[in-house]
Amino acid sequence: MKTALICGISGQDGAFLAKSLLEKGYTVCGTSRDAQMSSFTNLVKLGIRDQIKLESAALNDFRSVLQVLRKIQPDEIYNLAGQTSVGLSFEQPVETAESITLGTLNLLEAIRFLDQPTKLYNAGSSECFGDTKGEAASEETPFRPRSPYGVAKAAAFWQVANYREAYNLFACSGILFNHESPLRPERFVTQKIIATVCRIAKGSQEKLFLGNTSIQRDWGWAPEYVEAMYRMLQQDQPDDYVIATGVSSALEAFVEAAFAYFDLDWRNHTVVDMSLFRPTDISISKGNPAKAQQKLGWKAAFLMPDIVRMMIEDRLKQV
Repeated sequence: MKTALICGISGQDGAFLAKSLLEKGYTVCGTSRDAQMSSFTNLVKLGIRDQIKLESAALNDFRSVLQVLRKIQPDEIYNLAGQTSVGLSFEQPVETAESITLGTLNLLEAIRFLDQPTKLYNAGSSECFGDTKGEAASEETPFRPRSPYGVAKAAAFWQVANYREAYNLFACSGILFNHESPLRPERFVTQKIIATVCRIAKGSQEKLFLGNTSIQRDWGWAPEYVEAMYRMLQQDQPDDYVIATGVSSALEAFVEAAFAYFDLDWRNHTVVDMSLFRPTDISISKGNPAKAQQKLGWKAAFLMPDIVRMMIEDRLKQV
């Protein structure tokens, strides 16, 4: 029986990954800054809270990282921790940089220091690519990040690549494009849209305030994307992979699909708010998942319209 350590287990991806690994027969451990005080709401929602060992660990503290790795002795580590909001990274650039880059570096250094055959998955991001002018980004596409979050993720990516080459660690990064689910918090625009649309459909007179609705994103389904993370660590050789659907949709189309579920015209219920525009943004984001399909046997089954429908149906069940 393998043991997996998930750093950032309380988030969307961490919770879905934990559930998937438990189903595969893993012993699953997770970390939080304060495991005794954290509510782990997503684990509770998935009904797996009691099946997971939880430890307190601060990834920006090397001693803390070293202690938890010595105690758990994991076969696989999934680094999903750190500040996860692109928008918030403009307001908290230092916290974003430290939580992502220093946290990743401490994990790599602890693995090297302990000299155990531990495999590391690092959560990369499509934000590393920046604006590719509509071209689908592959593993060979240069990084030109346009946010503090993207810069931090790019630095962490190269740290992983450096430790893999310099110290022969089994360490890889998944460059994941946008992936959604009902576990997303409402500060993410997709969940904000779904929540507001459902309230309007039930009679609320409120308006949905949005930023730039012309941006295009490659939206996937989060439970599928965590399977790709797992498959990366089952390969004979570590490598980096773009994980995406290969199809981009405008935010306007996402909004339209959500209102259309209730036979509503989105134009009657939305307001463009200039204060919600980011200082710099990516016009079109699209990934090329050909390598993942070829080497991992992974391909996305759900596209944007499916995701909108599944998120709405889940919220209606909760209500």
